[in-house]
Amino acid sequence: MLADLFRLSLRSLAHRATRTWLTMIGIFIGVAAVVALVSLGQGMKDAVNSQFSAVGTDKIIVQGASAGFGPPGQNTAGAVDVDDLELVRKVTGVRRAAGRLLRSMNFEYGGGSVVTFAASIPETPDDRDLVIEANNIKVSQGRLLKPGDKRKILIGNHLWTVDHFPKKIVLGSKMTIQDEQFEVVGLLQKIGAGRDEAVFMNEDDVRDLIDDKDVYSVIVAQADAGVKPAVVSNRILATIRKDRHQKEGFEDVTVTTSEDLIASINIILGVVQAVFVGIALISLLVGGIGIMNTMYTAVLQRAQEIGIIKAIGGRNEHVLWIFLLESGLLGLTGGAIGIITGIGLSKTVEFAAKGWLGNVLKASFPWYLIVGALLFSFVIGMVSGALPARQASMLPPVDALRGA
Repeated sequence: MLADLFRLSLRSLAHRATRTWLTMIGIFIGVAAVVALVSLGQGMKDAVNSQFSAVGTDKIIVQGASAGFGPPGQNTAGAVDVDDLELVRKVTGVRRAAGRLLRSMNFEYGGGSVVTFAASIPETPDDRDLVIEANNIKVSQGRLLKPGDKRKILIGNHLWTVDHFPKKIVLGSKMTIQDEQFEVVGLLQKIGAGRDEAVFMNEDDVRDLIDDKDVYSVIVAQADAGVKPAVVSNRILATIRKDRHQKEGFEDVTVTTSEDLIASINIILGVVQAVFVGIALISLLVGGIGIMNTMYTAVLQRAQEIGIIKAIGGRNEHVLWIFLLESGLLGLTGGAIGIITGIGLSKTVEFAAKGWLGNVLKASFPWYLIVGALLFSFVIGMVSGALPARQASMLPPVDALRGA
């Protein structure tokens, strides 16, 4: 019986093809938006997690707290220096640690100039390996810096692939930095996280340019294998707090693990994704109202059909199911079209982003997204058609025939 009712509903929708398509517009626009936003949002999360996985989740970042953003009672900005680096190295659970300098400088080349960051690479081999690993630094052309290299630099991917200067940067190019000339020995692959516009040089060269022998911008540490980074980070913070005679909660430095950064970024992405999905769901609500309006109209137009069904023995529940299935199929078909459209939109964005970000952003389509979108659109359709279906099922046969 249910199969017969299902076939009858399909024939009714096919018979009114134009109205069916117009009714489904709201549904498939909403579903397309939801699928596209969720898939791209998941793709962004996957990209972030893969970036951190490439450098490892055992990294710990120590840096000064900014003035005005610390706990109550903290009015000055903190800083880290060579003494803090030695303290960090002695903390139980720290495998190795290195300091880094990040400074905004003026870079001149080919008749043009750009203000961007100079980032230091330590001179000692073990510290150098840690920084290169933690920043996922890989050469596309040329070579990495060697210990003892003087006036040699590595160029971030965005600086040499995009026209920041009138002249293209190539290996061997001479660039002027703070009135000092440097030679380009390496062009880097994409790194991300704002580092593709940085210029990397050995630490001694950075210190010569800024004339500062003690301060670091950040200290990067690596936890020992088998030791939780969160435990090590707490030990580091406690050690620095004790050395500076500060109370707990009033430290002028922050200690963050890679896991903390991943969690924070995923929370932000999740909130943004939820907001956009919420906006997209408004389209589904509008689509549901459209289905309800269409089904009410169908009840009026098909009064004679309802009367005939009841006259030949059809019961109220049969009429109810006919209209419920029709509204459900409207939602389901609109959802299927929306899924296909959403996948197409996501892939278009992925393809467009490929030219800017490389193969970092990839739209993700988990099975539960597809199945959930189909079920949700079907339920929206049936819920929207519930009241019209009930009205149709309660029509007396004589009144239905007379209404025709």
